[in-house]
Amino acid sequence: MSIERPVRTLNPEVARKIAAGEVIDRPNAIIRELMDNSIDAGAKSITVEITGGGIDKIRIIDDGAGMTQDDLANCARPHATSKIESEIDLMNLSTLGFRGEALASIAAVARLSIQSGGYKMRASITEDHIIEAAAPLKGTIVQSEGLFENFPARRQFLKRPATEGIMCRNTFIEKALARPDIAFRFVADGETKLDLPAGQSLKDRFVMANNYSEGPELFYEFEQSAGGENPEWSFTVVIGEPAVSRTNKKEIFIYANGRRIQEYSLVQAVEYGGQGFFPNGTYPVAAVFTRIRPDLIDFNIHPAKREARFSDISALHHGISSSIRNFFHQYTYSNFKEDKAADEDRSQEFDFTPELPVSPAAATRPVYEKHISYKPSETKSELLSDFRSKYLGVKTGSSQQTERNWSSQASLAQTALAAASSKNTELTEASKNQIHYIGPCLGTFLLVEKNNCLYIIDQHAAHERILFDRLMKSQGNSPRQPLLIPYKIKTESKTQDKQLEKLKDELNRIGFETEHTAEGLWEVKTIPERWTGTEYELRTLLFVKQVEPEEIIRSIAAMTACKAAVKDGYVLDDITAARLAEEAFTLEDPHCPHGRPIYTVISREKLFELVKRT
Repeated sequence: MSIERPVRTLNPEVARKIAAGEVIDRPNAIIRELMDNSIDAGAKSITVEITGGGIDKIRIIDDGAGMTQDDLANCARPHATSKIESEIDLMNLSTLGFRGEALASIAAVARLSIQSGGYKMRASITEDHIIEAAAPLKGTIVQSEGLFENFPARRQFLKRPATEGIMCRNTFIEKALARPDIAFRFVADGETKLDLPAGQSLKDRFVMANNYSEGPELFYEFEQSAGGENPEWSFTVVIGEPAVSRTNKKEIFIYANGRRIQEYSLVQAVEYGGQGFFPNGTYPVAAVFTRIRPDLIDFNIHPAKREARFSDISALHHGISSSIRNFFHQYTYSNFKEDKAADEDRSQEFDFTPELPVSPAAATRPVYEKHISYKPSETKSELLSDFRSKYLGVKTGSSQQTERNWSSQASLAQTALAAASSKNTELTEASKNQIHYIGPCLGTFLLVEKNNCLYIIDQHAAHERILFDRLMKSQGNSPRQPLLIPYKIKTESKTQDKQLEKLKDELNRIGFETEHTAEGLWEVKTIPERWTGTEYELRTLLFVKQVEPEEIIRSIAAMTACKAAVKDGYVLDDITAARLAEEAFTLEDPHCPHGRPIYTVISREKLFELVKRT
């Protein structure tokens, strides 16, 4: 440097403030660090109180293991920690905190005090901490006041207290989601905003903490592990059904060993797992809580521990995406079966039988379908009287002669009615599941009557799904195109080599004939005939986006089916339209490959309700 600006060692106080800025940048960072400490201390109840958005005061109370007088004397010194002793411990972390930076960083930018074990400590960054006797206390109370009041340059970048308070609340929720076994309470300016009881399921904690308008009954929870007695990884997924969707990925939460992390590939795994079940442009609401063997993940790469480095993420990615996809396959199939059963049950609610002409005068009348119902309270004589009045024109109270004539005629009529009803019952049972194509509507829909319901079928979505299913069933035999100049894929690590080795057979099956030609070099000699991507795009799908081979072929099939399917505004002839409608009802998954429903249903009761008919 020049003489005017020589190199100097920074003043310790300035150095501490710079270091603190990497960990504590706003009030919610204090909450993040202190809640980690409370959880690590084995607390079963944690209360977070903030005043003025956390700028004025943050107070965290827990019932954990607490601290001794010696702990209080040392805890706010730089790199003071009880959680690791050597660098080897960094590779086997079982706690949320480990660096020993949090309390020292808070003390550098705010007034810090801690009460525990019968003592109270007030931290000082220039002198020894002040320790005084205090009332005995189970657990610990940590308090931060006046954030950045001694650091005006940083304080001016804080947002308004209301906004900082929202950030504090979000951090509180983030920490509470992964531990439903712990009770958490959040208080802002003296008002309890969230009170989460201990002992909840992950699903109930997820829905309650985030205050979703959709109820817990619309969310599901399931688990999977890598297998074996000591699996390398396992996870629990909480996810909303397709009716619960968002237009962005902000409501997809990824946790690793209790920490929420930013991991693009695992968010993508959730997205791929739900692909085809959520409408275009929408994403699931979900949380994935992964448990990974500590030596296979490194959290020591980000000051706020928001990121992690995985030894091999491909297997976990595949496990998450495939388990979510399998769940939605089962969910869709189950609901489809239930809908079909409901339709069949609904058809039993109406018993349409023909009115039979039983007198010579009535013999020339047309036969109409009419629902005839009798109340359970009606007696046999009332029924006979009603029958006589309706069908024979005989009024109640006629002479005995008329009664005898009616009796004879009624006997014949009842015989005819019984025979006709038996035949009609057979016809009803045989035609119960038949569909009646009505016609096109609004240029893109087909109207169909089935089981006393009106079905409105999206002709493009139905045709797209039919074509897609055919393409997927024939994918193993789909034509492939040899490449004159093979794709050359260079791997960057042994992990990528292992990944391609695992995928090789599946890639070959779907048309990408792959060969390991040299260390770190692979060649792709053929591609599926419908593949329109490039060498770069294939590499990106495999190594950056971590897409499974079946997802590659699925996206190809979905794109092909969409382009080939009948479009909006295309008028089908009646025979073709009726066949398309019939085939739509045979599909196992009544959604297009992009997640849109093929049809919607309006029941007879609903139509009656809409037109105010009783």
